[in-house]
Amino acid sequence: MFGWTLLFFIFAIIAGVFGFSGVAGSLAEMAQVLFFISIALLVISAAVRAFRGGNVS
Repeated sequence: MFGWTLLFFIFAIIAGVFGFSGVAGSLAEMAQVLFFISIALLVISAAVRAFRGGNVS
């Protein structure tokens, strides 16, 4: 999921450099949403593992 976030962020930077501000804004917003979803899933997954008594590594 972080890979997709990084990909959208890089595309947003490239679009911004070439002057496609609307596309760059949309891509940056998608990257931001994916980043927060990734963080939420990471925290949920770590909490579930901790409550089940599994290895948190």
